[in-house]
Amino acid sequence: MATRGPRAVDIVLTDDERRELEGWARRRTTASGLAMRSRIVLAAADGESNTEVAQRLGLNRGTVRRWRGRFVEHRCEGLRDEPRPGRPRTVGDEQIKDLITATLETTPKNATHWSTRSMAEHLGMSQSTVSRVWRAFGLAPHKQDSWKLSKDPLFTEKVRDVVGLYMNPPERALVLCVDEKTQIQALDRTQPIFPMLPGTPQRASHDYVRNGTSSLYAALDIASGKVIGSLHSRHRATEFIGFLRKIDAEVPDELDVHLVMDNASTHKTPAVKRWLTAHPRFVVHFTPTSSSWMNLVERWFG
Repeated sequence: MATRGPRAVDIVLTDDERRELEGWARRRTTASGLAMRSRIVLAAADGESNTEVAQRLGLNRGTVRRWRGRFVEHRCEGLRDEPRPGRPRTVGDEQIKDLITATLETTPKNATHWSTRSMAEHLGMSQSTVSRVWRAFGLAPHKQDSWKLSKDPLFTEKVRDVVGLYMNPPERALVLCVDEKTQIQALDRTQPIFPMLPGTPQRASHDYVRNGTSSLYAALDIASGKVIGSLHSRHRATEFIGFLRKIDAEVPDELDVHLVMDNASTHKTPAVKRWLTAHPRFVVHFTPTSSSWMNLVERWFG
């Protein structure tokens, strides 16, 4: 014969408790868990058994029994979320605020920036706590970016010229972003490279022979993304004029050629100016001083 479970504890609510529970059960902003617990207690207070409450609310009877018991023991406060498992916080909001303020507004003595160890010693925290807070707020005192402001007196005019060329290129013309990547190491391996095989990556000897440096000249077509390039052993106006001749030979004669270039000295020598004058279909657009990042071929080099 089956034995009956223990009888559920009767719940008698005060007027204030009933108002608070009914408010939690009705309010849209109440967490769903708290609203359900309130309905359990209200139903129990109206005389329903644990089984009846579980069936009507679609819950497990053990859940109903647990929250009914919590209310009897702790009243309304017992229905709020239970403390989460794990170690409680040992660092308060004010300490975190002090850590962030010190990181952003101060520097340590005899050092250029804070480390997790020095900051931990400075504020009396653990090194792991400093590390966690820095990660959470995206702080990295050991890193530094740099920038340079252009002092070109025609900065605005040149920016408008180059950006306007990108956004609205002229008809029957080709817009090329031109630059050089210099000092490229020309290296040769002392042994042949072994090709990749199943289960074995491509292999190359660690030793190499230096064959000097090379300069890569490139002209990026902004419309198609195609690149006209050539390699030269030196980086002078002579090599640059040779590259201009290659561009002239590869671009159809019926198209004008607009070149976006930086202010490198090899781009402005008398010999280069004479060559450009003799080839009037070439139109040069210089980026502002210290603003070569506006030249899109720099992204291709990168």
